[in-house]
Amino acid sequence: MASIYDSADVYDLIENEERFQAYKRHWEFIFKENNPKTMLDVSIGSGSVTIPVLELGVKLSGSDLSETMLDKCKKKISERGYTPILKQSDFRDLSCWGDEKFDIVASTGNSIAYVSNEDVKKTLEEMDKHVADGGILYIDIRNWDKILKERNRFYLYNPFFVDDFRVNFVQAWDYNADGSMDFNLLYTFERDNKLFRKEEYKEHYIPVSNDLIVDKLKSMGYEVSLYPFPANFPMIELEKLEWYTIIAKKK
Repeated sequence: MASIYDSADVYDLIENEERFQAYKRHWEFIFKENNPKTMLDVSIGSGSVTIPVLELGVKLSGSDLSETMLDKCKKKISERGYTPILKQSDFRDLSCWGDEKFDIVASTGNSIAYVSNEDVKKTLEEMDKHVADGGILYIDIRNWDKILKERNRFYLYNPFFVDDFRVNFVQAWDYNADGSMDFNLLYTFERDNKLFRKEEYKEHYIPVSNDLIVDKLKSMGYEVSLYPFPANFPMIELEKLEWYTIIAKKK
């Protein structure tokens, strides 16, 4: 079954100006204490999460494994009047950025859970190479500890409208014997109360615990703080959060 990352237009259907402004407020909250000038997103995808930083005066660079998503990201950045700085790269090897340093190095969109737990540690080490002194290593991620504890089967999104049709989106989660998970994504499209299209995708994840990430960051000399996602939302107990934000300050 195809990956959603091969269908950037479907992936971005849920995005709109309201979500763009929500992401912008998320970054405003983070930036108020850090005042960054440069940022690298090593899993930028179509850019939905990080493109808003351009409007906050931050120079954004990005890399991603998917050429399809990078093409969409390039288009979105250009349409907003900025110059794209994008490279195709696996975040487990960021040598494409040479010895360049950034005030913030980020992995957005739960992307870090696509690789094994050992490769998560390797990815953090690769990201660290590009964090400037006193800079930030940033991750936003699903709460895999909560998912594995509750073992829910379905994850439902509210229906939304695009032009003259309605989009229904549901995920069905398979818990595999090897500890990995398959997310089965089903989109159905309605017009005049009639189904006229459906799209199915599958994404394979390896759950990663909060402790693994935090312990690795601390071992590399980072001071770690946890926030909701978006970060400007009120903080509740970590075990209740669906997604969360990790902000690690390089000492």
